[in-house]
Amino acid sequence: MLVRKMIAAASLGLTVAALSPTGAALAEPYSLPIATSPATPPPPDAAAVAVQQDLAQVGVAAFTAPAFRPALVRHVVLFRFLKNVTPFQKAEVARHFLELAVDSRRPDGRPVVESIETGFQNSGEGADEGYQMGFLVSFRSEGDRNYYVGRPVVTQPGFFDPAHDAFKAFAAPYLAGVLSFDYRVAALARPPEPVKTAGARAGHRK
Repeated sequence: MLVRKMIAAASLGLTVAALSPTGAALAEPYSLPIATSPATPPPPDAAAVAVQQDLAQVGVAAFTAPAFRPALVRHVVLFRFLKNVTPFQKAEVARHFLELAVDSRRPDGRPVVESIETGFQNSGEGADEGYQMGFLVSFRSEGDRNYYVGRPVVTQPGFFDPAHDAFKAFAAPYLAGVLSFDYRVAALARPPEPVKTAGARAGHRK
């Protein structure tokens, strides 16, 4: 019987020592990685470092001023909701976000946001990473964007948008993930306008 067991073990590529509890040394328990150890947070990306350097160089007042680097700036935000969030709750999150187009204002009453649009993910490419709702916020300058975004970039009271800060606190309990991506519009491409023929122009005069 023992011979049969040894033959069977050998056929599986195992050794007699591997079958014996004393045939191989066990690893020390504290020499193994602990699965529950907290992961080291990733370092800030180059864009985040550059923004913090700008803030340190010019100061918070200039960094959040409307005239700081005027340009068309887009702020893309994607939401991934918790599984138990209802369609009504998702609609409420969207409604509160859209209200920031009116509520986000500077202390003197000037609006911060140029426009906000939203919609649900409907791409069939399968590359959405589970994000379900998107927003596109447009600004007239990086200063307006900086004032709107606020914490964690700008933490000094009076230099970030309290309405947006309140929205983040409202939406947080519904969200499993948030992705944001900002850019200055550096180039814009459109297809050329169709060329009108002489016959078409003549027909139009009739």
